[in-house]
Amino acid sequence: MQIPENIHADTLPAIGADLAGGKLVTLYMLAGVEFALVYLGAAAEVKGAWGEYGQDVKTTHGDGEKNTRAMAEAGSEIAKQALELGGHIPACLEAHLLMAAKTEGLITLREDRYCWLSTQYSAYLAYLMAFEDGWQYYGGKGGERPARLVRKIPVIR
Repeated sequence: MQIPENIHADTLPAIGADLAGGKLVTLYMLAGVEFALVYLGAAAEVKGAWGEYGQDVKTTHGDGEKNTRAMAEAGSEIAKQALELGGHIPACLEAHLLMAAKTEGLITLREDRYCWLSTQYSAYLAYLMAFEDGWQYYGGKGGERPARLVRKIPVIR
């Protein structure tokens, strides 16, 4: 499947429709650029440790793609898997957007475990999310957890 580098606003499908190997969950702005957020579904879930306990990785609360690349460069196997699948691990903001899509009935998310987010809390901890109720917390980076993958596509208007 070809992943588009960008998409024109006039060709965007409806929210909840198929797009780029997943479901379009929302449009959002990040650093002055509009993006389409696509949830890749349960088949694209990866599992592993966030990264090395004690290693500081520069991440943000908004840009999961940038975070996932930083994680991979620091040696994170789960981040490398995400990028190989053409997606990224959501940042805190993107996880809340997934949760909003879930509550609107646009997507279904497993609720039985906490999932990694790509936002680091400290050199020892990273954020995670419970998609049952949208609760975000943090856990030790060495613990094995799943990560739900997304991709973002710039929107051209």
